[in-house]
Amino acid sequence: MQIGRVIGDVVATRKDPAYHGITLLVVQPLGASREPQGRPIVAVDSVGAGVGEHVFFVRGKEASFPFHPTEVAADAGIVGILDHWTVGE
Repeated sequence: MQIGRVIGDVVATRKDPAYHGITLLVVQPLGASREPQGRPIVAVDSVGAGVGEHVFFVRGKEASFPFHPTEVAADAGIVGILDHWTVGE
């Protein structure tokens, strides 16, 4: 799992029927000290996250697991919303 911040949403007028009812969000991956790491990605949202929230997300095949038995083609999926985190020394 990785930590990121939702920085936008995706609006698609036409998409595969498997995505019906599924929200697509733009996520900026973050490092432990909350600095951006890498380029933003598009992720399917399974938890109802919104713009500005910090989230857990997964990459790869696991991104589609929350939507089982529907087969959603996804490279990244939001699986949790973070309330708070700290980094020890």
